[in-house]
Amino acid sequence: MRKTPTEINEVHTRFSRRSLLLGGGMAAFMTGLGFRMRHLQLDQADEYRLLAEENRINIRLIPPARGEIFDRNGILLARNEPSYRIILVPEDTDDVDRVIAKLATLVELDPDELDRAMTEMRRSPPFLPVTIADRVSWEELSRVAVNTPALPGITPEVGLSRYYPLKGDLAHVLGYVGPISDYDLSKIDNPDQLLRIPRFQIGKVGLEGRMEDDLRGAAGTKRVEVNAVGRVMRELDRREGEQGDDVQLTIDQDLQSYAQARLGEESAAAVVMDCQTGDLLALASAPTFDPNLFVQGISVADYGLLTNNEYRPLAAKSVQGTYPPGSTFKMITALAALEAGIVGPEETVWCPGHLSVSNRRFHCWKRAGHGHVNLSQALRESCDVYFYDLAVQVGIDKISEVAAKFGLGEKYDLPLSGVARGLNPTRDWKSSVRGADWVVGDTVNASIGQGFVLTSPLQLAVMTSRLATGKALSPRLVKSVNGVEQPTADAPDIEVNPVHLKEVQRGMYAVSNNRRGTAYGSRIIEDQYRMAGKTGTSQVRNITAAERARGVTRNEDLPWNRRDHALFVNFAPYENPRIAVAVVVEHGGGGSKAAAPIARDITLQALYNGTPPLAAYPAKDRDKIEAQQEELQKLAPGREITRRNRA
Repeated sequence: MRKTPTEINEVHTRFSRRSLLLGGGMAAFMTGLGFRMRHLQLDQADEYRLLAEENRINIRLIPPARGEIFDRNGILLARNEPSYRIILVPEDTDDVDRVIAKLATLVELDPDELDRAMTEMRRSPPFLPVTIADRVSWEELSRVAVNTPALPGITPEVGLSRYYPLKGDLAHVLGYVGPISDYDLSKIDNPDQLLRIPRFQIGKVGLEGRMEDDLRGAAGTKRVEVNAVGRVMRELDRREGEQGDDVQLTIDQDLQSYAQARLGEESAAAVVMDCQTGDLLALASAPTFDPNLFVQGISVADYGLLTNNEYRPLAAKSVQGTYPPGSTFKMITALAALEAGIVGPEETVWCPGHLSVSNRRFHCWKRAGHGHVNLSQALRESCDVYFYDLAVQVGIDKISEVAAKFGLGEKYDLPLSGVARGLNPTRDWKSSVRGADWVVGDTVNASIGQGFVLTSPLQLAVMTSRLATGKALSPRLVKSVNGVEQPTADAPDIEVNPVHLKEVQRGMYAVSNNRRGTAYGSRIIEDQYRMAGKTGTSQVRNITAAERARGVTRNEDLPWNRRDHALFVNFAPYENPRIAVAVVVEHGGGGSKAAAPIARDITLQALYNGTPPLAAYPAKDRDKIEAQQEELQKLAPGREITRRNRA
């Protein structure tokens, strides 16, 4: 039916209105879309460009070169050396087992290392490289490089790894590095991303561990182009990292090596300290171990050999070991009595071989006794009864006070693992720790370095340096960091009467230079280098009354671990002290036989800055000393010596 003009106008009006609404909506939408496109393309262009780049370019860390460690004369003690390794990217080969079998015809593959690599492959993405062989030779690396077309997925690489050229000579001082573990990461709050690099080497113990932040350095970066699955296509650029700080120690490598060799196969420790500065010239512990075994991860077999050795080669005995100081503590008791004014240097005490205190008999080492002895004689012949008598009069409070002044019971702030505090016992200590009152018998035992008293070889060296100089010297191990000299601690005068200190020094001189002295057999003949010292023998077992009645069993007749510890401390030269030495030989027996000869030899080596002349030794010992020197010198050619080559 034909529409009227009125109807046609109404339809046209409705259509126009709808067209306008639809057109307006479309225009508004296009306008909004335009503004959005402008916002994305202009205002947020940088952000989206960065996101796009991150999908294509990865930033990866480059491990820095570790700082090197030198001795006081610039001899290199820990260095970085090229480490040649062979890596495999699993996704680049169709048959991993076949490729590894081919590789085994070119280089010798360690079964343990191969098992570790296969484990890493199973738990890692296929595009991540896995080390198949580490520390291969240049010849082996070359053979692999030539044959890489036939070894899909295999790549030879060059990196840096830690190496200790002196092997065991400084193992207990330097410690070692090793691959970082999950356990290591768990101990660090907010770890550096550098530490997340697989098998990145960090300091584990010793100086390497304690100065890790200084030695590690800062990571470099490289930009690499990757494909959609993360596989590296090419390297775009790189920025090398900053090498860690070089560290120079106060240790004298020649003296350290000599001390280590002189201790030999004993379970022992020796410390040499400069009496002018407090510098530690040697910190030797025996037996030792090769820290290079730990750098790539030690085998179970090698670790078992170290941990099952009753001589404890992994222990840094010079700073970690604590021992009853025995008679080396008698100088402290003597000074306490002199300072308290209860005895004069010429007053004598009668020694019948024992002293009864509180219904208990305390014995002297000399069963028949020493008779009447004064201070110098008591130190010279190490009369126990003399010091028992002083202790009963002076009491533990004064003895502990003087012991603290001379560095006992103090934990020194050195960058080493497990530095021991030892024990300078007091009434309060026994009450709080043992839940018992201090009794006079405790004081008597402490007076000769037994009972609760415990000291480390380091503390004994500090004590001896303070006895020698009257200065409160503190030990220092780090000489400089990146060429910047580290401060030496102030050494104020110790608050003791210099006259009293001189009396004790005279007694120590008699120990080594009087015919009746306990260390006369280990004296130094050269007048300019004569030493003052003190022997010590500390018991590790109780001697029963029945055993005393039938005769005390000789150390030689006891199992090794039940024998007495042998100790000796000394300083030299007597008139102008330059060095202090402390030696402890675990279960070595008497200090005069086991420890004093070692300490004398180390002292002469330090004073002469090398092998001393035979004229410095007693005539009767010169043939034996000459043979000993020749034997020790045989060790030197095997050592790799490198001097500082960086400013």
